[in-house]
Amino acid sequence: MKWSTRAKMAMKAAVAGWRGQGFDFSSWFGRTFWGIDNSKLANNETIFSVISRLANTVSSLPLKLYHNYDSVINQAADVLINAPNQNMSGFDFINKVEVSRNEHGNGYAVIMRDIRMQVEAIIPIDPTYVTPFLNTDDDTLWYEIRGTGGTYYFHNMNMLHVKHITGSSRWIGLSPIEVLKNTLQYDKAVQEFSLSEMEKKESFKLTYDANVDEGKRKAVINDFRKFYKENGGILFQEPGVTIDEIERKYVASDTFMSERITRSRVANVFNVPVSFLNDTEGQSYSSNEQMMIQFVNMTVLPIIRQYEHEFNRKLLTEKDRKEGYYFKFNLGGLLRGDTTARTAFYQAGIRSGFLEQDEVRRLEDLPPRGGNAAKLWVSGDLYPIDMDPNQRKGGEKQNESKTEE
Repeated sequence: MKWSTRAKMAMKAAVAGWRGQGFDFSSWFGRTFWGIDNSKLANNETIFSVISRLANTVSSLPLKLYHNYDSVINQAADVLINAPNQNMSGFDFINKVEVSRNEHGNGYAVIMRDIRMQVEAIIPIDPTYVTPFLNTDDDTLWYEIRGTGGTYYFHNMNMLHVKHITGSSRWIGLSPIEVLKNTLQYDKAVQEFSLSEMEKKESFKLTYDANVDEGKRKAVINDFRKFYKENGGILFQEPGVTIDEIERKYVASDTFMSERITRSRVANVFNVPVSFLNDTEGQSYSSNEQMMIQFVNMTVLPIIRQYEHEFNRKLLTEKDRKEGYYFKFNLGGLLRGDTTARTAFYQAGIRSGFLEQDEVRRLEDLPPRGGNAAKLWVSGDLYPIDMDPNQRKGGEKQNESKTEE
């Protein structure tokens, strides 16, 4: 690929927003883009449950831009957090990308920039229309997007891409649903078999003795047909006639065990505790707090770190990063624990001098009070941490006794 071609492709991505053409992607996809959803997400309850939980959890986490631990705002942060594009909020944007990541293995969003190369909009893209590829001339990563209005190419710095695991030779993440293909087929087969068995009517076997004549046989058969058609009632068993029910092989517990196996495999692939899929058998958590710690450390943290790295690399400039700017999700809400645990933590923090009372109020969504509440205290019992020890209770007496000695 010649340098002039690469430059044109890069500029095409950069100016797509301010030129107006394609800002709302009207020339990219028509109504057929959304179509009818026949995916596993729409027709499998277990998959819908786990993807909903992951997407809602990630999109509900507070996201802020920080500068050396202080929360700040700039154009990129305002677009990402408040209005990624003209059609959705920040919650909707992250929710859609996370659903795509879990359903297809990849979540894509195009970064639209204005004439000053500042972030103007971020628009999620259907993964089925996107193909990553390497430019053989300089080994840079590009993304090909096939739309109804034509084919578009975006440099990797203009495309947010979050994914499931990949190998060293792949840029496309593995789809968890593809990994679960055999499990879902088995689960569907069991459900269809169970449904067909439950829809079947009871079966019986009529046995006649040798002394039962033809007329009596017809009368018994007619009575039994009426009984079977009415699905119950009174049936008189004639002498010489035996009625035995044919045992059905369907057992409800078989379906229950199959569902448990499916839930366990889905939980393993999506890396969530199986209790999140309403299966509590065999769980050994002593508290909900322990379960949430495992969920946060093993599931949520790797996901949000991937988002944070994408945001920091592609929404912030190199100068911003060197000056200490970074995006960060706040996981504190998932690890707050119950009232007793939070109270003990806050008390220890205040008495040990690493939490201000106003910081505690902010964590509990209460307004700060200022004054002494904005100071660090140490127990003794509780003085401002910068107070002269001589001014503390008993401090003067101790100094006088030392002087006399």
